[in-house]
Amino acid sequence: MSFRIALSGLNAASTQLDVTANNIANVNTAGFKSSRALFSDVFATSSNDISATTSGAGVRTASISQQFSQGNIDFTNNNLDMAISGEGFFVMSGREGLVYSRAGAFSVDREGNVVNDDLQKLQVFPVTDGGGFATGSLSDLKLQTTESPPKESTKGDIGVNLPSNTSPPIVAFDVANPDSYNHATSMTVYDSLGTPHQATLYFVRNASSPTPNTTAWDQHLFIDGTEAASTDQLVFNQDGKLIPSGPPGATTTTVSYGAVSTGTGGRDMTLSLNFGATTQYGNEFGVNNLFNDGYTTGRMTGIDVDPKGVVSARFTNGQLQQLGKIAVAIFNNPNGLQQLGNTSWAETYTSGGPRLGEAGTSNFGLLQAGALESSNVDLTAQLVEMITAQRNFQANAQMISTSDQVTQTIINMR
Repeated sequence: MSFRIALSGLNAASTQLDVTANNIANVNTAGFKSSRALFSDVFATSSNDISATTSGAGVRTASISQQFSQGNIDFTNNNLDMAISGEGFFVMSGREGLVYSRAGAFSVDREGNVVNDDLQKLQVFPVTDGGGFATGSLSDLKLQTTESPPKESTKGDIGVNLPSNTSPPIVAFDVANPDSYNHATSMTVYDSLGTPHQATLYFVRNASSPTPNTTAWDQHLFIDGTEAASTDQLVFNQDGKLIPSGPPGATTTTVSYGAVSTGTGGRDMTLSLNFGATTQYGNEFGVNNLFNDGYTTGRMTGIDVDPKGVVSARFTNGQLQQLGKIAVAIFNNPNGLQQLGNTSWAETYTSGGPRLGEAGTSNFGLLQAGALESSNVDLTAQLVEMITAQRNFQANAQMISTSDQVTQTIINMR
């Protein structure tokens, strides 16, 4: 009997060494979760009296449980590296179906999909037409490889200060004659094909005014040297503030211009500019704001991931495009997950089904871009565990040697 008891002890110590060795081997594996061997004693019972027990029948491995404690967050220089701070797993689509991982070292395959080293595809909640996210479905995160389309300039905001002490020019307005206007400023606008055009605004102090105690300025808009027709004046009160145009009580400060041909094959450009931030103060001309809503085409330069998991692509035209929201899964019993290797797990009946959610909500962890979660292995504790297992193995081996000597003594009895 003692042989079998000691042999069970050897097996338990060997299992403990195996678990410890695996933990130590993966001390530098991103997203790795250490394991712990748990043992229970074995007692043989009598068939006649279930309460009667022997001195014991050894030990057995009760379970090898995973420890899902948080690993350290190590920052990297790669925006596609991601770490979860708190509960949750990345959801990946692979050959085995959906799998779950804490390792966030991602890259891009030749089709633009964001994948891990095992070519499993990262899953996100797709973007809806309304700008939100469809949290009831999953899709592969795919980086856009085509150019960002242009947007035609249709409206803008103009904020300048026109000096109150300016005298009206003595000659009629002529864009070729600088003496015929008081001030000018320019900005770039874009047609429907994304081609840039130079838009220049000229401001001319008018000698007359439509109403008493006001000051009027004529404004002229030229696009690539072609005037965009408009007869609206900018009229200021004695406080230097722009008076809205139109009948009494009007509030609009927007000037609409006639269409201008671009000559590029795109649509004729029609602009509406809001001069609400334009003032008539002091004695210096100043440009405070020149904005229009157009932009040219752009190519992707990188991606951004916010703590909520929203993935956005950055383009050279200054635009951001949302690509999806990273899905995070949590389980009622993560210790019941089946290890698949490559720091990934699969759901089982014991773990329960995944609950998919958004990072930073409820008990779902936050995402950190440009970082990786390191292994949660405590190397010092594992070395102590190794020494303990070694001593257990040696003690059980000595027990077998002792039992053998006792047995040999009995055999040698005359």
